[in-house]
Amino acid sequence: MKTKTAKLWRDDDELFALARRELFTAVVGDIMDQLGFQRQFLPPKIQPLRDDMVVIGRAMPVLEADMVADGEPSGKNPVMAQPFGLMLHALDDLKRNEVYLCAGASPEYALWGELMSLRAQKLGAVGAVMDGWSRDTRGILEMGFPCFSHGRYAQDQAPRGKVIDFRCSLQIGNVRAEPGDIIFGDLDGVCVVPRKAEREVFAKALEKARGEKLVRQALEKGMSARDAFRKFKIM
Repeated sequence: MKTKTAKLWRDDDELFALARRELFTAVVGDIMDQLGFQRQFLPPKIQPLRDDMVVIGRAMPVLEADMVADGEPSGKNPVMAQPFGLMLHALDDLKRNEVYLCAGASPEYALWGELMSLRAQKLGAVGAVMDGWSRDTRGILEMGFPCFSHGRYAQDQAPRGKVIDFRCSLQIGNVRAEPGDIIFGDLDGVCVVPRKAEREVFAKALEKARGEKLVRQALEKGMSARDAFRKFKIM
């Protein structure tokens, strides 16, 4: 497998460009199912702000927690006294080809906005995925920055939530996301590809996607579904 995939891509730039050209989340999810990774899609309410948005990059997981909206910072954790907690630190720590992946908060406020998108884009990050809401929608859409969230909601996180950790493991729905896993999202949802399986997953996904083109051609010529599956083993 290493020899085969080495011919397909040499680095993340080539892999992500190849995935954007030829792949979609459904075929990547199918391959992960076959390999035994059957809980890799984030909750279906996480959708792109615009239908043509695609995100693919390395996960930079961010953990958010709810705060008492009308109270003064309390407790022994100095992070709680900082505006937004560690959010500004996490944002500034984004690297090229990374995806800001945020979860942990209740769905009561927005976790992402226009100025965050601008900073992320300047750092070379490739998208943001929220298990929660986003805001400043017009600005984000004008930038074309890939943003996936529950939808649009203007209420701010400032008095309601703080980032308490980043580059940490996250549990989002049934999915475990680790720093450096590949996040791949399109109109059909967002999946997490474990780093340990990424080469096999993407190599087999490319093979399947290319095979599906042959099946489509056969079906367009009138071949039955049963005959097409018998011949190509794809449907």
